[in-house]
Amino acid sequence: MLRDNDALLVVDVQRDFLPGGALAVPDGDKVVPVLAACIEAFVRNDCPIFASRDWHPPDHCSFQASGGPWPPHCIADSPGATIAAALHLPANATIIDKGRSVDQEAYSAFEGTALDAHLKDLHTRRLFIGGLATEYCVLNTALDALRLGYEVVVLQDAIRAIDQAGGEQAIEKLQRRHAGFMHSAAVLDRQR
Repeated sequence: MLRDNDALLVVDVQRDFLPGGALAVPDGDKVVPVLAACIEAFVRNDCPIFASRDWHPPDHCSFQASGGPWPPHCIADSPGATIAAALHLPANATIIDKGRSVDQEAYSAFEGTALDAHLKDLHTRRLFIGGLATEYCVLNTALDALRLGYEVVVLQDAIRAIDQAGGEQAIEKLQRRHAGFMHSAAVLDRQR
């Protein structure tokens, strides 16, 4: 059952990570309807919803032109940085911007943000996580959540990886750290 101290975190479901985007995750669009259904369930149960987004300056250190591994993506205020509209985030969802510093990468939604403070203010104990990409931002966000003492449940049908092998390794690493994995149907079936 969803509990009062549960929260949902949607990680980086932005246009640049979806098909046709600057750094498209294979099948990244498949997480959108799954997460939209989860968002509806959390809204119905009055549980808080958070969404992280890459919000990079144009000369971010992760970009190839600056010596990083990635093409330019999710540049602040650009169409590519927009969160997928089909998620239907409620107006009271909290948006967490990350990767805003030109000289610092931030795969985790906790890195350089106030996410932990927001969750603690709400007395969150269990954090459900889904989004993109499994082996980067989902992995690092979930690891930080575990390190900070949250019970983590990864929505296994609401994540996608850039590389299948990397995604499988990320899942194994999270399992070793005692993250839980759950199909979204179980969440939808266990509403209050």
